[in-house]
Amino acid sequence: FEGTIIAKKHGGINETFTVRRVAHGCGIERVFPLHSPTVEKVEVIRNGKVRRAKLYYLRDRVGKAAKVKSKV
Repeated sequence: FEGTIIAKKHGGINETFTVRRVAHGCGIERVFPLHSPTVEKVEVIRNGKVRRAKLYYLRDRVGKAAKVKSKV
């Protein structure tokens, strides 16, 4: 499942992260436990520059406005 991480919650063994992507015009969000044995690998494809810890505002954006700027 590939997308933008919009949130990380909790800490330690209970840590989860929320991934959002838009497929066929429909926004899909999935919450994954970080330390679950079913999660084999988490791969960072590119890093982005944001000023917030939670990116819930991306839910209201469409198209290029929903993109996160790349770090230089």
